Amino acid sequence: MKNQITLLLLCLTISLTSTAQVIEITPSYGYQFGTRLNYGLGYVKAESSGQWGIAAGVELRPGLIGKISYTSMGTELRVRDIDIENNREVRLSDLQNDWFLLGIQKYLNTGKVRPFVGSGLGLVIVSPKNENTLNCTGCLPQTEITPSLGSNTYFAFNFEAGANIMFTDNIGFNIQGNLFFPVNYGGFYVGTGGAGFSTGSTQIIGGFSGGLVFRIDAD
Repeated sequence: MKNQITLLLLCLTISLTSTAQVIEITPSYGYQFGTRLNYGLGYVKAESSGQWGIAAGVELRPGLIGKISYTSMGTELRVRDIDIENNREVRLSDLQNDWFLLGIQKYLNTGKVRPFVGSGLGLVIVSPKNENTLNCTGCLPQTEITPSLGSNTYFAFNFEAGANIMFTDNIGFNIQGNLFFPVNYGGFYVGTGGAGFSTGSTQIIGGFSGGLVFRIDAD
């Protein structure tokens, strides 16, 4: 699924840039804050971690950029449950989030410092891996739970705000804050027999990033 979406976005990027007058390419690295999903007997949370990404944009009209972006977030999923591991917070699995978004970025002015706001719509692929075996200490009899967490794809959107600080007409530094909204993020179920937990809700994942921005005149 991820490879198919990547190929689709690559084809769309090539199509847009072939007719664009101005192209912007922004590789970036940043930090994401964690998020937590509460349920009746405990919670599941994704830890804070790093993120990296790349965005390609074309100037639709002066000051308005149509943008395609990919962001990779790798983190650790942890759980605390009254029936599991004596109600201690323990590692559940690693967690990979891959965001594919189409959006708009609006510059608020021109010059060496160019503040902007933007938003996008798309998909996030959530892929747990390296699941940890858990002890259901609240079960009678006590038993082990071996999670089997499959990958899921969710509708998602984002908002961003920041600035491009241009060193020259073509090269600058990008810094921005990001808010990611996966819809029904974390639809996990872990259990054995009658014991287990299930979660699911819309969350907000915030963070910030920075990187170089390359602005290319395609004329």
